[in-house]
Amino acid sequence: MQQAYRYSILYFLAFSLLLLASSILLFNERIGFSYGSVLEYYLGNEESFIMAKRPSGLLKIILPHIFGFGLFIMVVLHFVMFTKTNKKRIMPYLISATFISGFIELFSPFFILYGFEFFAYLKLLSLFVFESLLLYMFWILYSSIINK
Repeated sequence: MQQAYRYSILYFLAFSLLLLASSILLFNERIGFSYGSVLEYYLGNEESFIMAKRPSGLLKIILPHIFGFGLFIMVVLHFVMFTKTNKKRIMPYLISATFISGFIELFSPFFILYGFEFFAYLKLLSLFVFESLLLYMFWILYSSIINK
């Protein structure tokens, strides 16, 4: 049972890393990693023939992501709870920071559409924090499996 658990976690981590890598590539391809490119993607640009996003269109994109983000974060955190990191005081902060950064990453486009353009910075920051926290948790899982 122990060996099967290790293999399943390793496969989960491999697929999760592919998911993170593809999300970064898609974000770079569709939106870009600059303040201006984020604003242009959501607010549009007449010169480049880019239409502004509508709240209903954003909602259609975000709704399945709400479930996906929540479920993925919960599964990763569930696995991390079985490691030695669970015994440390970092877990409540790790849980909170992961869910909050994911929430901000999902919902900041609405604020951009309603005129709060500085949320473009928050969109980029929350994406970086969210992806970094997930990578950190992947490292915790990987090291806990390898060191056993």
